[in-house]
Amino acid sequence: MKPVAPRRIKFRHLLLAVVIAIGAFLLLMPTRVQPVAWTPAAAPSLQTGPYAENQKLKAVQRVGAPDIDGPEALLLEDGWLISGLHDGRVIRTTLDGSSLQVLANTGGRPLGLARHPDGRLIIADAIKGLLALDAKGQLNTLATSANGLPLGFTDDVAVDAAGRYAYFSDASSRWGYGQDGEAVIEHGGDGRLLRYDFQSGRTEQLLDGLEFANGIALGPQEAYVLVNETGAYRISRYWLSGAKAGTHDLFIDNLPGLPDNLSFNGRERFWVALYAPRNALLDGTAPYPLVRKMLVRAMSVLPKPVEKRAFVIGLDPQGQVIANLQDASAGDYAPITTVREYGDALYFGSLTASHMARLPLDSALSKSP
Repeated sequence: MKPVAPRRIKFRHLLLAVVIAIGAFLLLMPTRVQPVAWTPAAAPSLQTGPYAENQKLKAVQRVGAPDIDGPEALLLEDGWLISGLHDGRVIRTTLDGSSLQVLANTGGRPLGLARHPDGRLIIADAIKGLLALDAKGQLNTLATSANGLPLGFTDDVAVDAAGRYAYFSDASSRWGYGQDGEAVIEHGGDGRLLRYDFQSGRTEQLLDGLEFANGIALGPQEAYVLVNETGAYRISRYWLSGAKAGTHDLFIDNLPGLPDNLSFNGRERFWVALYAPRNALLDGTAPYPLVRKMLVRAMSVLPKPVEKRAFVIGLDPQGQVIANLQDASAGDYAPITTVREYGDALYFGSLTASHMARLPLDSALSKSP
């Protein structure tokens, strides 16, 4: 028998050592993530049906100031776009981008914006909590806890027409800003829908057990409030008036992607920004906590398995899909994390982009592919 060359033996030993090291890393590296088993429904098709892929968002136009970092929240007022940036600044910029003004710096990460009838800008800051910015540029903290539990990841906010309440989301009480991936994979149900009372200064918990509570929108006649559950691919509804007041149900389930922010045009349409399409690996490993814990460890050194695709859907007040806007081409404006309808256009913001964008409303609502 021909003896095995010493060099080949060394290579085999090295390969075995590498395999053992990788296995030990995936099985034993400490992590706070404690995945909860669940079984999502089969993801809707992106080839046919209401979510069939298209390139409608390929026509978006850059709008507002260029070279800004992560314009997530978005309001359009008197020709100015208002947004919150990664560095904590709340800015406003002209549509043509020729002027940019800094309204405040929260020192955190402003993710949601709403205008109070008295003129204050209400800010959902992932790090600092629920804030208010007055006309003099003074920042005041409204809420940092609810039900005895500190806010972990304040995400989005909507204010009612009377200015009595601010409805806002705490995405996770266990995970903070920048740890959304861990929160979604853990699926621990530690998100909350909250309500701040401007008269009493108190914050109450309306819903808990949510899977990464995200976008917030009040519905027609403010009869209910919607909250996106990013980690469960659904939108939940909490009834504020009528026979169902104080109860909750599902507005739409089994979405084709991870819902981020949510808005209502005040009449007949909701708009939902989908951060990314569903991922077969994440869905397939959902029932297996150990495998998902290994996935978390792998993602600490490897890129996250997230497809870069611009994705927005429109819904009517019955939760039916009335618009499907996508673009997965090179250079797409993605991820879209905020969408709002103003006048004859849709405006888009992004957690990671360097500008905001716009699309004519007639293009968005067109039935052509």
